[in-house]
Amino acid sequence: MKQLYIKQKILSLSGKFTVKNEQGEDAYFVDGSFLQIPKTFTIFDTSRAEVAVITKKVFSFLPTFFVEVNGREMVKIKKEFSFLKARYSIEAEGVEVRGNWFDMNFTLLKHGEVVGSVKKEWFTWGDSYKVEVLDEALEKLIIAIVVAIDCVKADHAAAASAAT
Repeated sequence: MKQLYIKQKILSLSGKFTVKNEQGEDAYFVDGSFLQIPKTFTIFDTSRAEVAVITKKVFSFLPTFFVEVNGREMVKIKKEFSFLKARYSIEAEGVEVRGNWFDMNFTLLKHGEVVGSVKKEWFTWGDSYKVEVLDEALEKLIIAIVVAIDCVKADHAAAASAAT
């Protein structure tokens, strides 16, 4: 099992943050586009090689996010039409997300077997998440899913505050 930690900077406009390992060393770098269309987040490994790209679809009736890992589209997160509460669907290649992912407390399963989990850490400055990776072959995909879900949450919060 491998543990990774995502901690976002509270006042970062560009969306730059790092993913750290258990020893507090950098494991991945996340670089968000600021004022760019389409909105993207790129995940790099420690050698600065691109690992994953999260892109918000520009022209769609309901917000849709696509995640490419190693150049292959593997995840789609789409807002579903609803009147009362925001609902989203997650289509991940072979991976199922179970739990309250909007509160960042969820488990990732592949063929019914747990391959990772995410827990939001409370009482921290900025958003912080503990990510446990049980299948290291899926590590990049798991990190990409966590960052994509966080992007969806940020987009939802921005849309909600713009509506008020």
